[in-house]
Amino acid sequence: MLIRPRRLRENPVIRKMARETRISKDSLILPLFLEEGKDIKSPIPSLDGHFRYSPDRIGEAIENALRHGVDKALLFGIPACKDEKGSSAYAENGVVQQGIRKIKAQYPEVCVITDVCMCEYTSHGHCGILKDGKVDNDATLDYLAAAALSHVEAGADMVAPSDMMDGRVLAIREALDDNGYTYIPIMSYAVKYASYFYGPFRDAAGSAPGFGDRRGYQMDWHNAKEAAKEALLDVEEGADILMVKPALGYLDIVKSVAERINLPLAAYSVSGEYAMIKAAAKMGLIDEYGILCESAVSIYRAGADILITYYANEIAEAIEKGDIG
Repeated sequence: MLIRPRRLRENPVIRKMARETRISKDSLILPLFLEEGKDIKSPIPSLDGHFRYSPDRIGEAIENALRHGVDKALLFGIPACKDEKGSSAYAENGVVQQGIRKIKAQYPEVCVITDVCMCEYTSHGHCGILKDGKVDNDATLDYLAAAALSHVEAGADMVAPSDMMDGRVLAIREALDDNGYTYIPIMSYAVKYASYFYGPFRDAAGSAPGFGDRRGYQMDWHNAKEAAKEALLDVEEGADILMVKPALGYLDIVKSVAERINLPLAAYSVSGEYAMIKAAAKMGLIDEYGILCESAVSIYRAGADILITYYANEIAEAIEKGDIG
């Protein structure tokens, strides 16, 4: 036989040299949860190994990430008070704004990205402003823009709108530009499905809707062509990075968007993906380390340039060991 594919699998050195998919620590983003208050480090039962931190203790999570070589964090807020208009989302001294200032003061080298949405801050748990019992798309845009602007004023390096309102990227881009923040990038949750994989996150962030569901604004998971439509709209509105969420169940979508759109593409390996691996590992059904490595590689192989994952520290460690990367 002249052609023997096994030649390039003969030993670890050759296998690493011939790898088609390369992963860097620089592409990893760690989600973190900020809870309003003081001296809080509260375990999240649905996300084993993760915690809610008060702003005064968020440095513990940042230091741990930096020790692993992860220098990018995506912040989510859990406010002390919620109301119908989610006013804590854009308050000057809101919990995320406090956390941003703490991180940037102590760790200026860390890239702080903030989730921009209303669901964690509204009393009804929906991602926008209600009118007659429904989320009013256009009325929500000003509130999202105000939240994004307040994050940047507090020192955020990037904002990431996750609400799935039509026109939100443009509203945020205009608000930032009008206030002199033309250099701040937007990482848009461009293709976000109404997924069952979000359950543990909603427990962690206290963001489950008080009634109904989010299918009126998040995407139907039967649809693939619509992903390109959403992604292209966000490109036209000024997004700098696009995101597909969730990741593992949507690798076909990651691949499709990566092939069609000439922007960096992030994929969010969401809470349900993490929790399932953890649960199966606890039952002795799988090798947790092997599965987290393999699943991460599958996301990059599909076309992601950036990975948001609760396993960011562990993946960075695997890269260091040479098991992936």
